[in-house]
Amino acid sequence: MSAIDLVVPSEGRVVIRSGARDLGRSHREDPSSAAQGEAAHLTHLDWLEAEAIHILREVAGQAANPALLFSGGKDSIVLLHLASKAFRPARFPFPLLHIDTEHNFPEVIEFRDRRAAELGERLIVRSVGDSIKRGRVVLRTPDESRNKHQSVTLLDAIAEFGFDACIGGARRDEEKARAKERVFSFRDEWGQWDPKNQRPELWNLYNARVAKGENVRVFPISNWTELDVWQYIARERLAVPSIYFAHRRPIVRRSGSLVPVTELTPARSGEIVEELSVRFRTVGDIPCTCPVASTASDYAQIVAETTSATLTERGATRMDDQTSEASMEQRKKEGYF
Repeated sequence: MSAIDLVVPSEGRVVIRSGARDLGRSHREDPSSAAQGEAAHLTHLDWLEAEAIHILREVAGQAANPALLFSGGKDSIVLLHLASKAFRPARFPFPLLHIDTEHNFPEVIEFRDRRAAELGERLIVRSVGDSIKRGRVVLRTPDESRNKHQSVTLLDAIAEFGFDACIGGARRDEEKARAKERVFSFRDEWGQWDPKNQRPELWNLYNARVAKGENVRVFPISNWTELDVWQYIARERLAVPSIYFAHRRPIVRRSGSLVPVTELTPARSGEIVEELSVRFRTVGDIPCTCPVASTASDYAQIVAETTSATLTERGATRMDDQTSEASMEQRKKEGYF
């Protein structure tokens, strides 16, 4: 057996093993060259993972009552896996929270419930439907997307449970408003985001201090891209809802998008229903989420397809982001994720 027989990355640290012993650094080793050797073995995914784990632990250390937003989508699946690496074998130091529009894809809701049960973690679900019944949300039309109205239900849930930090899976590459958001994004007592009133994060030092009624939204994978997410899912062999893979589905072509034909989004008069092989790059409220044409049936094919994509996932699939160039920023100022 050689003196050093295995090098494995573990939560951002390189462990050098020989047999059952952790050798670490020998007394004759040059510290600078050892550090360079360790860094050489870390991939970009290892660095992103280590950063995200650090951020999750910062939230747990600073916030009095945090929650992790878990919808069953790919980004929150990655967050859940990172939280497991950060805190297992202990229980998570926060519950899982989902704001359900009641118009989500059933495959995603089934996955959400199953994954939370597998982990044995507490899952809190609050629905936009209940907000509508209480008169907190008023739809302009019965078929209006409930996506933007999640802000009201989320703020009510934050007030109900007294959460001072909500951990989400937003990424800067998704949309222009998200691109200028801090990792620890401060929200005032009204739950609103003011992009001109945010805290500096020099040297990756984060500040989660808030007054009563205020909160922060924390985005541990803010520096990840869609490609990073899929490469990480493939590397870690994480399960995801089936609709992320290619499947045949009836659609209509509307305003340059492929709109799924469902009970909530029926074909309009004069539209031609086609059955195509599609998959979803992002999952959300059915009335505002579109699939893309695809034959990608496994992780490797999705990674290859993502590499060649010319539109962001939200730009290609989310109709609620196409109403205006500032639609996401306006929703965030109203308390959106």
